[in-house]
Amino acid sequence: MRIGLITADPGHQLLADATALLAPRHEVVALDLRGDGSPASPGELADVYLLKARTPPALALARSLERRGAPVVNSAAATARCQDRTVMAERALRAGLPFAPTRTVASLAGLAAEPPRRPVVVKSRHSRRHDLVARVDDTARLRALTADWADEPVVVQDFVPNDGWDHKLWVVAGRVFAALRRSELAAGGRGPNLPLALDALPPGWLDPVLRVGAVFSLEVYGVDLIDAGGGAPLIVDINAFPGIRGQAGAPEALAALALRTAERGGLTASRT
Repeated sequence: MRIGLITADPGHQLLADATALLAPRHEVVALDLRGDGSPASPGELADVYLLKARTPPALALARSLERRGAPVVNSAAATARCQDRTVMAERALRAGLPFAPTRTVASLAGLAAEPPRRPVVVKSRHSRRHDLVARVDDTARLRALTADWADEPVVVQDFVPNDGWDHKLWVVAGRVFAALRRSELAAGGRGPNLPLALDALPPGWLDPVLRVGAVFSLEVYGVDLIDAGGGAPLIVDINAFPGIRGQAGAPEALAALALRTAERGGLTASRT
C-alpha cells in the first residue's frame, strides 16, 4: 500500500509512530505544500491519504485528490466543517448533541458595541492555530481584547461554571482515548494532559462522543467536554484529526484505519 500524509509536520508524534508501524511493509509519503500557499502536485495517487493539516492549501489539495478518486481521512468537507465554529454548532445542535448554545457576531468590535450582560466565552469563528479563545466577564476585558481582535468574526457562548478541567476525548475509527487537562480559561491557563481511564468517565459521556463521528462524518477526531453540572456533559469543541499525543494504542489504531480505508477504496473515509 502507498499512504500519503497531508501535513506540515510529518515528524508529529502520532504520524511518526503510525509511519513506523506501516513502513516495514508499506510506502508512506509526506505531501508538501508550496511556499506560496498553493497545493503542490501530488504526483502518483496513493491508496489513501491522511489529512492532518487544516490550512486552506491543505484542504484544496485534499479536494483535488478526492476528485481524482482517492480516499482521504478525514474528508476535506468534514475537516472544513470543524474549522467553522458556526457551522459546527449548528450541525451539532441540530443533531441533538449536548453542544454549547452558540451565537455568531460579525466582529468582536460589534460585540463590544453591545456587550453581554453575563460572563461569556468568545472564540474566533474560524478555528486555527493561535486563534482567539477567551472568557469575558466585563466590558473592560472585552475592550482589551478588541484592541487586538476588533475585526475578528467571533462566536459567543455563555460561560458555564465548571471545575476548570476539560475532558479531552479522541476517537480513531471508533476507538476512544481520554485525558484531563486544565482549561485554557481556568486560572493559571492550560496545563499538561493527565491520564484518564474511560471507566472513570461519568455514565453516558461516551455516547455523544461516538455520535460526533457519524454526525460530522469523521473517522479521526477530538471532542472537548466539560461537566455542565450534575454529571451532564457539555461539548465545547470538536477537532478533526487532533494530535492525540502520548495515547497508547492510538498509532496502531491509525495505521489500521489507513490500511482498512485503502482496502475498501475509501467508502467510509470519504463520506461528505
